Amino acid sequence: MYITITAQKMGGKYSQSSGDFVGYLEKENQGLEQQDMEQFFNQYGEGISAEDVVRDIDGNTAKLKKTEPKFYSITVSPSKYELNRLQNSSEDLKKYTRELIKDYVASFNREIDGRPITIDDIKYYAKIEHQRTFKGTDIQIKENQPYATKILQLKTEIRNLQDGRAEGNINSMKREIAKLEKQAPHQQDGKRIVQGMPKAGNQSHIHIIVSRKDASNTFSLSPGSKHKASEVEMHGKNVKRGFDRDKFFESAEKRFDKTFDYQRNFAETYKARKDFVKNPKIYFASLMKLPTNEKALAFKIMGKAGIPIMPTIPVTQAQLAMKIFNRLRRGAEVAIKSSSIGI
Repeated sequence: MYITITAQKMGGKYSQSSGDFVGYLEKENQGLEQQDMEQFFNQYGEGISAEDVVRDIDGNTAKLKKTEPKFYSITVSPSKYELNRLQNSSEDLKKYTRELIKDYVASFNREIDGRPITIDDIKYYAKIEHQRTFKGTDIQIKENQPYATKILQLKTEIRNLQDGRAEGNINSMKREIAKLEKQAPHQQDGKRIVQGMPKAGNQSHIHIIVSRKDASNTFSLSPGSKHKASEVEMHGKNVKRGFDRDKFFESAEKRFDKTFDYQRNFAETYKARKDFVKNPKIYFASLMKLPTNEKALAFKIMGKAGIPIMPTIPVTQAQLAMKIFNRLRRGAEVAIKSSSIGI
């Protein structure tokens, strides 16, 4: 389970409206019949139009400055193992989203009029998507890039030959291109993976747009707050503030496990991924204590996530520490993938 929380992009070239982001979330509906489209939904309703989402989010920004985000985007990406547990991706993920939002609310260290905030204080809309494409930041694209560069150079040379601007053997160049296409390390369905190519398999995930202001358009509720859980004196009163991201991420996993009776492997947990970045010695010490079958699955999951794995498992703690710091630390950024706000 990978969850990101991202503030609305601000600045000169970005709109103050949520329209661009909502429009982006409509991309999968292009060309589909009405009955095949995924619509926006919230805690109590479904079939909500993009226009209504934009109107409601944009109209809930009282007293926010132009430099302050008006909404946050939460993206929830279950792993292929988690998705395999679902019976119906769309309906199951809708059910999960409505439970997840309860954990989101519970992660705020805030009160409204002297009471804890509730689900009815949150203004949000969500949408299920079923496709993903390879981006320039994906390891498959990065490691295929040298081959892509050579192929582009050869294609440019072929065009120069065809236009009479150079001399050479076009057939030889075409054979070299075909060879490079096959040699690229990352392939999908027999083709070199390129940027923009749809990813194979079940890619279902959840997008949530949540207003910065509460439903009454009075109070600011920011999941980007750096104050984890504290109190500050304002206008002579002690006011709670902050959002506990660790609590939210861990609760999201537990909520999924409980909802779908999912048996989570050690390597899939947010705490494990965080330990890998913050304290890899503890991470691998815990890994080595797992039963054999769970350990094997953990290494398989780590490999799929792009975490570099030691060719041999060291026995002593001294070897373990040396291997961790010298060979695995570089994979930390790939491994965590937990929040664009940070952990």
